[in-house]
Parts: sequence; C-alpha cells; structure tokens
Amino acid sequence: MPHNTAFTPVEVRRGFGSPQQEIFPQSTLIRTQPVIPPPKPEKVDWPQPVRDYVQRAFAPEHKIPGIEKQELEAKLKEVITQAAQTSQLHSKDWNSIALPQDMIASERQALVPVSAHGSYSSTITPEPRKLRALNSETLSKKRKSTDEMNTQSESRLEHPLWNMSTDRNLFEERVTYPNGSGGVRSDSKRQRKVKAANNARDISSKSFNADLETRKRRFENNGAGTHRAPWRNDTEDSPSPENPGPVVGLSKELEKNYYRLTAPPDPKNVRPAPILKKTLDLLKRKWREANNYAYICDQFKSMRQDLTVQHIKNEFTISVYEIHARIALEKGDLGEYNQCQTQLRGLYSQIKGGHPTEFKAYRILYFIYTSNRTGMNDCLADLTPAERKDPAVKHALDVRSALALGNYHRFFRLYLENHNMGAYLMDMFVQRERLAALANICRAYKPDVNIRFITEELSFESDRETVEFLCANEAQDFVEQREETVYFLTGRAGQIFERAKAVAFKKVDVKGQI
Repeated sequence: MPHNTAFTPVEVRRGFGSPQQEIFPQSTLIRTQPVIPPPKPEKVDWPQPVRDYVQRAFAPEHKIPGIEKQELEAKLKEVITQAAQTSQLHSKDWNSIALPQDMIASERQALVPVSAHGSYSSTITPEPRKLRALNSETLSKKRKSTDEMNTQSESRLEHPLWNMSTDRNLFEERVTYPNGSGGVRSDSKRQRKVKAANNARDISSKSFNADLETRKRRFENNGAGTHRAPWRNDTEDSPSPENPGPVVGLSKELEKNYYRLTAPPDPKNVRPAPILKKTLDLLKRKWREANNYAYICDQFKSMRQDLTVQHIKNEFTISVYEIHARIALEKGDLGEYNQCQTQLRGLYSQIKGGHPTEFKAYRILYFIYTSNRTGMNDCLADLTPAERKDPAVKHALDVRSALALGNYHRFFRLYLENHNMGAYLMDMFVQRERLAALANICRAYKPDVNIRFITEELSFESDRETVEFLCANEAQDFVEQREETVYFLTGRAGQIFERAKAVAFKKVDVKGQI
C-alpha cells in the first residue's frame, strides 16, 4: 500500500522562463567582434623647402589671372603627393621646380587648338602668365582625375600644406572659351550665378555714376558765380582748393530772405559782420513795433546762415542766437528754440560771453518738458557749483526736484516764482502736471473738495478758470453747486483724470529736437 503524502511531487524547474521556452545552445549565439578604431593619421614633418614652395605658390605676385584657387590647390597636391610617394620630399630641388600655376598654364597652352582661322595663330604664342581659363568641362575632368589619384595619400596627412592660404576671393574672374568639339559654351550653374551678380553690380554702379553726374551738373549750374564748385578742375579758371574755407561776404543789403543752400554760397549774396550788426538793430526795432514773428524768424535764420558760411564765431554770434531763442520761446516755437540752444551750447564752450547760466536753466526746464532723462543727466553733470547757486539755475533744479518727489504743492508755488523767460517753458508742461495733481487729489480727498481749494493748489487765476479746465477734460458732470459754494466730486472723477494723465505723459516729439 503506497505511502500517502499531503502534497503531489512535481519536477523542479531549471529556469525562470515558461516551460515551452526553447533554450538555444550557446554555440548558436552571435558573437560581436570588437570595433577596432582606425589608426590615427600619421603626422608628416614637412621639410622647410616644401613649405617655402607652397608659400611661393600662393604669393600674390605669382598669381596668374584665370587660374582659380581650387585648380592651384589640386595641382599643388598632385606635385607634393607624388614627391611623398616616391620619397623625394627631401631630395628634390624645390627651388627649381615650376610653380603649380605655371604647370597649369603650360597644360592649357598645349590643349588650345591652333587654327589659321582661330583666335590664336602659330606665330603668336600667349605667355603662361597671360592665359585665360579653359572651359569648365575640361577643368572639371582634370580635377576629378587628380583627386582620385591622391585619395590614398590624403588620408594620412593631418594638415595638408595646400590649405594654408586664407584667400577666399569667391568672385574671382571666371572666363570660358569654346572647346574644340563644336564651339558650345559649357558654363556651370555656379558661373552663371556669378555672372548674373556681376551684371547686377555693373548696372547698379552705372546708375549711381549717372546720379552723381546729374548732381554735379545741378550744383555747377546753381553755383555759376565767382565761387566754383569744389569738384570742378577746369583749366580756364584757377582750380578751387579742396576746402574753400570761409566765404567773405560782399552784400550791403540789410534784409534778406532765408533760402536753404543747394550750392556753394555766392559772396555777393552774403552780408559781412558790419552789415549783420546793422541788420540786428533793425530787426529788434521791427519786433518791438510790429511783433511779426514769421518775418522776424525768417530774417534771423538768414542771419544765422550768413554767420555760418563766413565761420564767424564771437560774442555777436552768441547775441544773435540768444535773441532768436528768446523770441522763439515767447511765441512757443520750440523747434527754432532748440536749434538755437544747441548751437549756443557749443559757442559757450568756445567763447566767453553771453548768458550761459540763463540758457542752462532753460535747458533743464526743456528736458523736463521733453522727459529726456539722458539729456537731463548730462546737463546736471555739466553744472559747476557756482552755476548751481545762480537763481535761475537753482529755480530750475527746484522744479525738477519737486516733480521727481511728486510734490505738486511745491511745484505750483515755483510756477509762480519764475526767473527770466522760464515761465514760457513751464507753460508747455503745466497743464499735464495739473492733470497728474488732480489724479492724486481724487485719490486723497473724498468724496468732494471745494473748488477754491483746487484753484489755490494748482495756481489757477480764478475759480472760473478752474471750472473751465475741469469741463475741458470731460469732468463737467462732477462739478456741483451747493447754495453759494461749488464743489468737485473727487470720489467719482478719479478714472477720468487717470486716463487724461496717461495720454498727457506720452513721449513729446518736438521739431528740431536733438
């Protein structure tokens, strides 16, 4: 009777795979062979005569027109590789071996067909240095055969000597000639592209030269006075120097309209310094009497032009620019004012005279108006301690400080205490500062304020002017009268003045600004 056990015996598994998994013998596995890295190319120690030979081959004085750099390198490789394979690098006399370009020229000469009716004859043999290139088909075949012959030698060279040249003239002249099989041109695609680029460049150059000649004729016709154009070199008159220098005015007229110069100035139309001084007195008298800014501005620009062409830079020149700048400020012409102040800055650095501190104060206020922080920083850096104590300069610096701190109360007090003609400049930006101040008042004073408070804080002349300013900025719905007092509803008008402030502080673009 068999012995009863509590379990059924099973065969022990020999592996972790499934029972149906077929185990392949080790002999059938594919053995991978280790990758043997290719041997590093052996570095060749080139003899000094070979190096000299390569340098002579790429020297500019040995260059032959029509032989491309690729052809030269291919021939040079052929010569050096042949010597290396025959172990003649050290034994050959490299000074007596012909240069690669000479070899190419000789080969081309041998390949050119000589015909009685052709462009070459048997009695005239072109020199190797003056030969042009053959057709691209013959040259490409020669390059291909040369490259195939030198493939094995190149594989062991680390730094071939024929790659030493750094000249990369990709637009070198490429010329092809008819071959002997029918005279059909065989230009390559690259050559056609180069020729198209050269043709476009030639057309552009001809157009530019034509425009240049047209401008020369125009200036010669306009300047047909005693002063010749500087580019004229006629033998009839004495040639003008390269730099004709200042013009000496001969005109006796006190008044002259301003015209922009399109030719060298004629001395007969230029007023000398004594006449210009009389003109200045006349213009000051007419400005007081007629106050015609269009006429005065035209006459002052004509005076400035006469001073410029005569290279006159003295105290009189400074006074002309200062008077014109003040008149332009009075009339709100910031373009002309800025041109004058730019010239005055250079004149003050060269000549002692005038009123430099007055115009430095104007310059600070001008930069506040244009929000030119770079110009402001340069202007502040140029101020000396003595100039900072000047009342006009100190006032302008206080205005800048008040605006930088957001102190509108201080700013409007300074607005009422202007020096010289600074009020005209401050008038340019006082309206936008009032908008910014009202935006701050609407945030700080709620729900309303007395209209008299706004009049005093923002330096309005009357309550009526304050109400007109609010209505002009679309805040009329927030002005409310209670009995005999007018109130402004600041709690509801904040968004209006925030938008108006953002528009007002956009970048200022002034004609003539530098």
